[in-house]
Order: sequence, then structure tokens, then C-alpha cells
Amino acid sequence: MGTEIVVSLITLLGSALGTFGGIFVNSKLTAYRIEQLERKQDKHNAVIERTYKLEETVALHEEKIKVANHRIDDLERKQNA
Repeated sequence: MGTEIVVSLITLLGSALGTFGGIFVNSKLTAYRIEQLERKQDKHNAVIERTYKLEETVALHEEKIKVANHRIDDLERKQNA
């Protein structure tokens, strides 16, 4: 009966080591994949921020063009008058 207990304990130990080893490897893989997703997200956020700044710049330039066109129109009216 002693050998059966020893064999079952060895089997239990092997199963436990295999299970915890698998969990450890899986958690490292999951952490790596999350890190890669975070890097992609950071790149995406940088693009969004740059796009927002570009939109602000375009709006500012459009307003400046509008003001310049009004000034040109005013000058042309004064010249024609």
C-alpha cells in the first residue's frame, strides 16, 4: 500500500507543477499581449491628438483667410468709390 500512496503523491505533484507552470506561462503571455495593445493604443491616441491640433490650426487659418478676404473687399470698394 505504501507504493500506491507514493505513486499517487508523485502524480499529484506532477499535476500541480504542470498546472501552475501553465498558469505562469499563460499569465506572462497575457501580460505581453496587453503591453502590445497598450503600445498600439498610445500610437492611436497620438494620432487623434495630432488630428485635433491640425483641425484647430485649419480653423484658425480659415478664419484668418476670411478676415483677409473682407479686408481685400473693403479696400477694393474704397478704391472703386
